[in-house]
Amino acid sequence: MSSRVLGLVRASHPEPAAAVTTVAGLLAVGVGHSPRGVVTVVVTVAASQLAVGWSNDALDAGRDATVGRTDKPVAAGVVGRRVTALAALVAAVTTGAVALTTNPVAASWAMVGLVSALLYNWPLKSSPVSVLPYAVSFGALPAFVVLALPDAPAPPAWLVAAAACLGAGAHFANVLPDLADDARTGVRGLPHRLGPVGSRAAAAGLLLAATATLVLGPPGPPSGVGLAAVAVAVVVPPLSWYAGRAATRPVAAFRAVMLVALIDVVLLVTAGRVG
Repeated sequence: MSSRVLGLVRASHPEPAAAVTTVAGLLAVGVGHSPRGVVTVVVTVAASQLAVGWSNDALDAGRDATVGRTDKPVAAGVVGRRVTALAALVAAVTTGAVALTTNPVAASWAMVGLVSALLYNWPLKSSPVSVLPYAVSFGALPAFVVLALPDAPAPPAWLVAAAACLGAGAHFANVLPDLADDARTGVRGLPHRLGPVGSRAAAAGLLLAATATLVLGPPGPPSGVGLAAVAVAVVVPPLSWYAGRAATRPVAAFRAVMLVALIDVVLLVTAGRVG
């Protein structure tokens, strides 16, 4: 039983789930939620992340087995595909139920983000619009957090746009290490169609757009720290590709994109003021 529970935890994609949930919680603090409101946001986002992770592994079990993904508990037979799918359903229902304790408008945004992510898992992962669910789901996250406030104003357009660009850029960066395995099993999303070079360029460009929006979007002049972040987003990704040996350039480029994404997350949390 303990191995199955551990397998279910691993099948939830715990690292990205924890990262997104943490960002949502910090953003909730930043926009002025009460402690109860922060907990509600965190539980809603955590449940949605579990639903997405479990449904992903349940749907991809056959593909993961084909490429020998022993790190995938469902594909390795540690936990059943049906159990994982049921857990995803329970988590999805929990997402809606907890989100509704805020208000219907906020809850609708939470569900838009969840449904969009589930549509990525199937059928949009192998389509030319595979980036769209990432943009929609990430954009919906700050909208939900802001609208869950009592008497909340409309979420700033720049905040939603920046989060959408961040999510779209993360899609291209996230797929880069798996392009070869995906090709073996017929996954043909937009990054696969653009190839490694095109995907790196798309990731860098979208994260630069997110950085610039987070720095220039809020009222008032940009800070020196913000302008420095833009400079990093402009300079570091291209340098990472042209520096060093050819064999290590793809890894260096991926790390550079992740660095810019981390900077964007910090900017997103600290620039999330509303009103």
